[in-house]
Amino acid sequence: MEKHYSIQEVSRILGIPKDTLRYYDRIGIVSPSREDNRYRRYSKNDLIDLMNIQIMQYADFSLDEIKGKFGFHRMENVDPAYCEEVAAFLDAKNAETRKKIAHLETVSQLLDVTTETLRDFNHESDQRLAEIVHGIYRAIRKKEAGISEEGCHGHQG
Repeated sequence: MEKHYSIQEVSRILGIPKDTLRYYDRIGIVSPSREDNRYRRYSKNDLIDLMNIQIMQYADFSLDEIKGKFGFHRMENVDPAYCEEVAAFLDAKNAETRKKIAHLETVSQLLDVTTETLRDFNHESDQRLAEIVHGIYRAIRKKEAGISEEGCHGHQG
């Protein structure tokens, strides 16, 4: 017979608050079986689903995305069209993540140069910072057509 876990045990094992486990059950992400006394009993598969949910939340998926796309159910026959839909969704999420990474790398570079400039303030370091800021501004302007051409002309850092 398969071992089942109480909500208290699952909370302790996975570090998920009991209120969160109850919420997951209420919204239908993970619905454990119930005993005659109505206590939740989590299977090994439920624990695996909960671990997957924690990983997906760490990867910045919302609960709506998790519930809508991944409906953690053990399916006997997996529909290839469903798999392709989920794969396309993951590709889009990955592209979004890569854009965030590129943005954060640019921010990190700007912070590094700004810090260097402030620590050793001179004309050369100030000029380098101005060039980097100008380059970032041009890149943003290319992405956002709403910024006028005049915004950058005639201004030297």
